Amino acid sequence: MFELLNVNFKNIIRYPALKIDEYKVTFICGKSGSGKSTLLKLLNASVSPDEGEILYHSIPVTDYDTVLLRREVILASQSVYLSDLSIRDNFAEYYSYRGLPSPKDSVIREFLDLCIASFPLDSNCRELSGGERQRVFLAICLSFLPNVLMLDEPTSALDEVTANALLHSLTHYCHEKKITLIAITHDLALAEKYADDLILLPTEELK
Repeated sequence: MFELLNVNFKNIIRYPALKIDEYKVTFICGKSGSGKSTLLKLLNASVSPDEGEILYHSIPVTDYDTVLLRREVILASQSVYLSDLSIRDNFAEYYSYRGLPSPKDSVIREFLDLCIASFPLDSNCRELSGGERQRVFLAICLSFLPNVLMLDEPTSALDEVTANALLHSLTHYCHEKKITLIAITHDLALAEKYADDLILLPTEELK
């Protein structure tokens, strides 16, 4: 699905040639500064390389309409963008950005449950913890059923039990719906448990 060829970002990060397969769960691991988060942003053209090429379905990502690409390749980053509104209203707000009607309560509950975020729909997101807000935001992203869902440290604010429950749920659902899942984690044991493929970014690639 994705292929990186001689990619250099700002002469700080040089990525090894790598491929990410379609429909699989791929985890990306590496030390701080190895370029994990930047890699996700490169894949959906949120940032651009200074050298090299990134292919999506064998076509350079630069050839795609960026808005359409980011709807197909959704990045749920560590920065959570939720309004100080109810969970229901936050779903409605994101759907309105795409010109879509608000999802039914049953649909919202389905995706909240999948993301281990079974909170009342009238809960104000301002009052949720950081980990809870992250899971609500992830539920919104997943509800669009993208071709690719990218997660930047989805378990960083979670305890071990919740982290395992979330990844078990997400990986099962993405396999079932043929959604390519790409996730960053510092927890190598967690990655090895849930990944189909594991990419280790070497710090020696940094220049």
